Amino acid sequence: MDRISSENPAVETLRARVARHGARRKRIALPEDSLPEGEVVRLVIDDTTYHARIESGFAGDPHISGAYETPEMAREGSGPNHLQTWLDEAARPVGGSVLLDEIEPEFAYGLRKPGEEVVYEAVEKPKESLANIARDLEEQ
Repeated sequence: MDRISSENPAVETLRARVARHGARRKRIALPEDSLPEGEVVRLVIDDTTYHARIESGFAGDPHISGAYETPEMAREGSGPNHLQTWLDEAARPVGGSVLLDEIEPEFAYGLRKPGEEVVYEAVEKPKESLANIARDLEEQ
């Protein structure tokens, strides 16, 4: 399996920030037009691949509020939210920075603390026809 470092020049890194999401929860506020809003993408956190939906707030600000075990759970916001757990364990405060690495554009991203180097499995976005078949199977 091919692996790629977060420090590799082929990996684009976006600086995002931790924002409040409700009374107790946190979310990752993303730079505008950085990720495909409404889509579910893979999100690698601490060597584990989850699924996250890119959401849009009232002001149109893109954000990620959860990382879930399946694409369906990400769409529904159901099940254990591994993003909240990571933010708590990583002690990332509201207003603090996190780094979002683009492993495969519009498909796979990695989340890490600033100053941390991570090595990801290199993945490719599946062909559109395969992605459609997978989506159909998930919905059944």
